[in-house]
Amino acid sequence: MFKASSAGPSLEDRITELESRVAFQELTLSELSDALAEARMESARTSEQLVRALGDLKQLRGLLYADPGVEPPPPHY
Repeated sequence: MFKASSAGPSLEDRITELESRVAFQELTLSELSDALAEARMESARTSEQLVRALGDLKQLRGLLYADPGVEPPPPHY
């Protein structure tokens, strides 16, 4: 049978430490996954807002720089 040396931690202590580390890593991975999902949703919302803002800007530019031939002549003519 395997006999633990008195110089280092026992096999049971080492297994317990590894189990603890694995549990911590699993928790960390879960938190990172949740954070990544939230970041992706935020990015999608930001992209939608940007598309809408660019559409509004395009519409405003169209109004500001309208073709002079389309506008009626000023009243003094």
